[in-house]
Amino acid sequence: MLDLAKVKAVSLDLDDTLWPIWPTIERAEKALHDWLMEHAPMTAALFSSPGALREIRAEMQESRPHLKHDMSALRREAIRVALYRAGEDPLLAEPAFEVFFAARQQVTLFEDALPALELLAARYPLVALSNGNADVQRVGIGRFFRASVSAREFGVGKPDPRIFHAAAGALDLTPADVLHIGDDATLDALGALNAGMQAAWLNRSDALWPHEQEPHVTLTHLGELRELLGS
Repeated sequence: MLDLAKVKAVSLDLDDTLWPIWPTIERAEKALHDWLMEHAPMTAALFSSPGALREIRAEMQESRPHLKHDMSALRREAIRVALYRAGEDPLLAEPAFEVFFAARQQVTLFEDALPALELLAARYPLVALSNGNADVQRVGIGRFFRASVSAREFGVGKPDPRIFHAAAGALDLTPADVLHIGDDATLDALGALNAGMQAAWLNRSDALWPHEQEPHVTLTHLGELRELLGS
C-alpha cells in the first residue's frame, strides 16, 4: 500500500505516461521523410522501404553499443548511415535530425496529464525520468519540473536502480522519499521498487501485472491521483 506520509517528491515517466509516444514518433518520421524528399531523395526512398530504418537502427545498436541509451545519437547515426548508403551527403544528417527532433517534441498530452501535473507540482517537487529523448522545456511542460534525468544524459536507463537514485539525488532526497509514476511495468514500476522507491503503475490498457513483487498502487488514469492524494 502507498504510504503518502513518506512521499516528499514525485518522479514521472514521460512517453506513454503523459502522452502517447507512437503517434508522436510517426509524425516526427513523416517530417523527417518530407525533409529528406526535398534535400536527399535517394535516402528518403531508402527509408520508405519496409523496415529499412529499423534495420539500420538495429545495426547501429549492434555496432555502437555505447550509444544504446542515447536515442538521439542512434537516430542521428542511422540517418548518417542511410545517407552514406544512398550515395548522398552524410553531413546532411545533422539538419535532418534536427527536423526529426523538433517534431518529436510536438506531443499531444493525454487529457489527464496537464491536470495531474498541476496537482502534483502544487504538492511536491517533480523530476522527469525518461529513457527517451523528450525535452520537457521544448514540449512545454518544463515549468512543472525541478529537474529532468534521462538515460541519454546519465548513460544508464531504467530499470537500472542507478538512474532512479540519480532522480532522487537531483532533488537532494533518498529513493525512499520518492514516488515514481510510470506506465511500463518493468522499466518504471519494478525498476522503482528495486531502487527503493514507492511505485505507482499507470495501467491505461488493463494489462496484467507481470511480476511477483506488486507496485504500491495501480492507476488506470492520472485523474485517480486526485482521490489518491485526498484533493
